[in-house]
Amino acid sequence: MGMMFGGSGNKAQHELYLRIGSSQTPSKGSPKADHFMPPSAKLGKSVALVTPREEKVPDMMPEKPKGRLLIFWGCGEHVGKGQPVVIDFAKVAAGQMPPGVWNSTVIRDWGPNAQNSRTFARWPAEDGKYVKADSSLPGLHRIASNYAPEISFTLAKDFMAPLSVRTGSLPSGATRTNWGSIAGATGYLVGLFGGKQGPGGQMGDMVMWTSSSTRQFGGGLADWLSPGQVAGLVKNGTVLPSTATSCAIPAEVNRAAADFKVGSLTAFGPEENFSYPPRPAAGPWHLQWTARVRHRSMTSWMQMQGMSMGGGQGASNPDCKRRGGIMGGGGDC
Repeated sequence: MGMMFGGSGNKAQHELYLRIGSSQTPSKGSPKADHFMPPSAKLGKSVALVTPREEKVPDMMPEKPKGRLLIFWGCGEHVGKGQPVVIDFAKVAAGQMPPGVWNSTVIRDWGPNAQNSRTFARWPAEDGKYVKADSSLPGLHRIASNYAPEISFTLAKDFMAPLSVRTGSLPSGATRTNWGSIAGATGYLVGLFGGKQGPGGQMGDMVMWTSSSTRQFGGGLADWLSPGQVAGLVKNGTVLPSTATSCAIPAEVNRAAADFKVGSLTAFGPEENFSYPPRPAAGPWHLQWTARVRHRSMTSWMQMQGMSMGGGQGASNPDCKRRGGIMGGGGDC
């Protein structure tokens, strides 16, 4: 969207998400939490994590959808047997969802949230602060709040490097997709969304494709995954290994999405974990807090009839999640 409306184009950007959850309520007054970072983060003395209000989600599709969704998966110049899976939106609106369409074994794991915490807060907030392209994370981090023990740890890993993608057409009609490997990547996932315009300018067939050989879409694959989880997904073919640097988008996918295509590449990254007190060699563990930091890097590109955009450097997105208190034995976050 930034490229479409005169935004950052191919420049690398950073994203930082902070989340804290506790089993405690504020000791006094309203919830208050501040995350103090090293000066290299360039976010001032601290950022305030805010407790969001519950808001009603508006109905984004008040009218019955039309058209179809065609689902493809797997790298290669041509698709495998049984593709595409076709979803008729009119039938879905009538409650006729085909069985076994989605494979949802990858669960989203955002750690603390308003549902699993007595007190929850997050950042970015409405303070006008955002992490910058030259921000750096390594160093001492401290979270002070009125509903959890003070959390303090030292990060060693910085933002992941940006991704760079090159695409090209193959004689078969498939698209060659190549990228340079980046340090810390544990696996890669390529995706594509596109479609055709229907008669009279109405929405026609929409197309979804993923490099996963196990027909995995969305869910946790759009999240920050731990290295351990990625290792299992690489083993079963859901995620491409860290050594992968290419994937062919099948010709049938390109034909089905002839009018426009939006491609994406995700590199899942490392994780750092902290807790206090450290786990003892023996005996009970009276855990006060845990903190988890996960990283990923992403980029995207767009192709429309007669034009191509993106495919350069993308955003490097670490997901820093914090959880204080003793909920669930401290829990990970």
